Amino acid sequence: MYTFISGRGIYKIFALTIAALFSSCASKTATAWVTMPDKSMLLAKQETTAAPDPSHVQVMINPSVTYQTMDGFGYTLTGGSALHISKMSAPARAALLQELFGNGTNDIGVSYLRISVGASDLDEQVFSYDDLPKGETDENLAKFDLGYDKKYLIPVLQEILALNPQIKILGSPWSPPVWMKDNGDTRGGSLKPEFYPAYAKYLVRYIQEMKKNGITIDALTVQNEPLHPGNNPSLLMPADAQKVFVRDHLGAAFSKNNIQTKIIIYDHNADRPDYPISILDDARAAQYIDGSAFHLYGGTVNAISKVHDAHPDKNLYFTEQWVGAPGKFDKEFNWHIENLIIGAPRNWCKTVLEWNLAADEHQDPHTDRGGCDRCLGAVTITGDTVTREPAYYIIAQASKFVPSGSVRVESNVTEGLPNVAYKTPAGKIVAIIQNTTGEAKTIDVVAGSKKTTLTLKAGGVATLQL
Repeated sequence: MYTFISGRGIYKIFALTIAALFSSCASKTATAWVTMPDKSMLLAKQETTAAPDPSHVQVMINPSVTYQTMDGFGYTLTGGSALHISKMSAPARAALLQELFGNGTNDIGVSYLRISVGASDLDEQVFSYDDLPKGETDENLAKFDLGYDKKYLIPVLQEILALNPQIKILGSPWSPPVWMKDNGDTRGGSLKPEFYPAYAKYLVRYIQEMKKNGITIDALTVQNEPLHPGNNPSLLMPADAQKVFVRDHLGAAFSKNNIQTKIIIYDHNADRPDYPISILDDARAAQYIDGSAFHLYGGTVNAISKVHDAHPDKNLYFTEQWVGAPGKFDKEFNWHIENLIIGAPRNWCKTVLEWNLAADEHQDPHTDRGGCDRCLGAVTITGDTVTREPAYYIIAQASKFVPSGSVRVESNVTEGLPNVAYKTPAGKIVAIIQNTTGEAKTIDVVAGSKKTTLTLKAGGVATLQL
């Protein structure tokens, strides 16, 4: 049996079919999460459209061209951060840790943490794991003990690991025990060459003792800011000294004790790429080294690529940048997104970490004689009250959508629209796009067969999932 349809009926069916096709296309459009510098939108969900047009700005993503695999986005969990988190009530603490480290709808999925080996300048006191009366030494580390870290840092880390067992942890020392130093002080000075073997043993012991507490140290930087001996604690360690220490002592100690923790050198500003390059140029030292770490208190982010160009077989990490209190949101958010969240991965970095997860309303605690008294936490904790500061949203713009194991893929550089793109382990394409122009931009984002159109206001940052 056949049914005959009039011309008008055929036209109606054709029109309905076309409408259905457009409806289908619209249902496959991407979702964007947008933050505006004026805080009118903070990781707010914004639907995109399926309306590409040649007049729009084109961001072209090529998932077949791949770069580095990301280890993650996160913060430094300082001793002071752990102190404030520990002192919250159990329900408030659980809610905050879930929000930071969970993968639920309202969580931001932090996947990487940096911690200090011994005290940093954002602890309430200066300490190492082998503090002795003046004049005494302990080369066999008979008195080694994790000590103060057992009070706040280790319990908080254990709670975090219970939420997210896959989170990666980077350790960074600010200073060896003072009996190993030529000035006998926690601030400045250099590691005495006769104590190189003892300090290598000290770092091995640290990794082993943390493991006994259920904490795996995935990577270790040899020294935080080795060219800045002004913090308390701190250590001056020029490139030649770090090379000898790694080449002749630390690398061998790791091998002897079957330590799988990655060794990362430098951990200081992008204005001195020559520092890590000079160490990596020594093949005997380089055999033990996974890569180099950077901050951006000096230099420009693109200088980091010089290290990749010189030694493309070695990894790069971005490990610290602070937000100064009181934290002007528009200024901090704009600069950090462009230089760190977009700039650092585009220059081969596998991590992007902001300094200092948490502080109180006074930016306490910090050490005397050089501790940072203006370092604003990603969250400010006052009792059980949590205030989300600029660094919270800076990291969340990436961490919520780009999990560990995501691979950076090619995307074109467009004037006024810095961007970076990834393919996640689940196969999603994620693009982070910033509008640094003074006007709204309508942008077509194309990744193979996936296409979407986004209108982004001046200054806005959008994370797209295609």
